[in-house]
Amino acid sequence: AGNAVKFTEQGRISLRAKLLEDRGDELLVRFSVTDSGVGIEAQHIDRLFEPFEQFDPSTARKYGGTGLGLTITQRLAQLMGGETGVDSRPGEGSTFWFTAVLQRGQGAAPVAPAADLLYAESMLRQGHRGASILLAEDNEVNREVAMAMLHGVGLVVDTAADGSEALVKAMTHPYDLILMDMQMPGMDGLEATRAIRALPGWESRPILALTANAFDENRQACEQAGMNDFISKPMTAETLYAVLLKWLDASRRPKLTR
Repeated sequence: AGNAVKFTEQGRISLRAKLLEDRGDELLVRFSVTDSGVGIEAQHIDRLFEPFEQFDPSTARKYGGTGLGLTITQRLAQLMGGETGVDSRPGEGSTFWFTAVLQRGQGAAPVAPAADLLYAESMLRQGHRGASILLAEDNEVNREVAMAMLHGVGLVVDTAADGSEALVKAMTHPYDLILMDMQMPGMDGLEATRAIRALPGWESRPILALTANAFDENRQACEQAGMNDFISKPMTAETLYAVLLKWLDASRRPKLTR
């Protein structure tokens, strides 16, 4: 999809998924991306899935890229029992596709009522628009997804790619809340949280863990490091907004004194 956007200055891009075979508990599915972009000469197509290959030597200079994306896609598809391919004509666009064998789902997970999501969105926009959030996440795609959800309710977002960067930014900016990935290269989220908690003014500001592991030992590790709560990955807008609302509300409540 990223390549389709890159090579299609104007026109149309379509993403499709089609069930090819129903094997009971297994399903063979074909995913495809069709664009109306520049297209590819027939003599270059066979080289597209080779490492570091691009169909035109000027491609990297004009569009960027390493020539690895299609190779990685092909290997992942093969690991999932599938294949990859492309159909293209110069000036008429391209269709890149892959197949994969997927297991049939065993029922949908419970979904929060739409009213709950709308309520949390509304409360965040009304009560916390402009709140400053630090998002510490090393995965670029995860950062983009989280930023889109945070910007969608009017929050101001700063990012850090690892724990060390998060610590430096927390030293210089009094964020209203930190979203901290637990597993990052170098200084991980737990170590960064312990260091941030030692900073003046950070004794009680909300720090929420982002984790793909929701086991009890991970919860305990988060609590011991000084994190207030955690959000499991992949996170949904419903979960993110509900937890943000809870802790942003809590941080703005007046503290009781004797």
